[in-house]
Amino acid sequence: MTINLREDVAYLLLKKIDEFEQQEGHKQHELRFEQGDFTGRSVTEIDLMAHLDYLNQKQYVQAEFTGNAYANQEDVPDVVNSDEVEFRVANSFGAPDGPLPHLITFKSAMLTEKGKKLLEKMEANPPKALMEGPSVPIVTESMPFLEKVMIKAELEDLFDARDVVEVVFRTMRDVMPTETIDRVAGELHEEALPTEDKAINNEIADLWTDTNPIVAFLSRIRPILHIKPETFLFRIKQEAGLPLHVTPESAVTAVFSATKEELTDDRIQEIASYLPGEIRTMWEQA
Repeated sequence: MTINLREDVAYLLLKKIDEFEQQEGHKQHELRFEQGDFTGRSVTEIDLMAHLDYLNQKQYVQAEFTGNAYANQEDVPDVVNSDEVEFRVANSFGAPDGPLPHLITFKSAMLTEKGKKLLEKMEANPPKALMEGPSVPIVTESMPFLEKVMIKAELEDLFDARDVVEVVFRTMRDVMPTETIDRVAGELHEEALPTEDKAINNEIADLWTDTNPIVAFLSRIRPILHIKPETFLFRIKQEAGLPLHVTPESAVTAVFSATKEELTDDRIQEIASYLPGEIRTMWEQA
């Protein structure tokens, strides 16, 4: 099978591995490549696996992984035993209801010196393909909050992003005491989106406390709920009005990622302490 290697995909892979390595305590967490990492790139699961395999073989990445680089179990053997792995690269391209059955799992992954030099060159002169075709902007720290959520979750518009954010925030508040809710609100005073449209021109804190005054009031008087991870995700699926191609997991991860960029480390850790099981893991990895 012939695979067309693409500079834009290789760049995004190298960049994410490098950013993951810079995170404190990254060895205790999983590295996940998800659909939102390649928004607008028209990348399939076969493309992703082949590029990872190529970067590993050419020693740009030092990695041990199991799974099959070309998503064809019949003709590509496993590289290492699956019970040895410590973190996973999962993907959900083309899967309407969750991850595909084919996974690449890593025992270890890091950029080699050769890989770091390649990334430096590509950052100095980004692949032209990133600016071409039906792609969308790459998420940056300076991008408005709702735009980050829209792009990362692959939502159609900013109104969808606002609705998803409010449902995720609402569910998060249900597992936290009022004191924590207030401390988080105190750090979320950036505009969610600079615009004259009053329907989406809120501070992030307005979305956090809920733009529906009745819901905002009830959040302050209800007892803390003990929500299981599957219930948390089910609520997002039922209440957020997600498009068919957007999973609850990708929507939650998009909101988590954008929100953490607005918070101090103390608030990030405080929120983590109240989130249940897999949801806490998603928060920590976002």
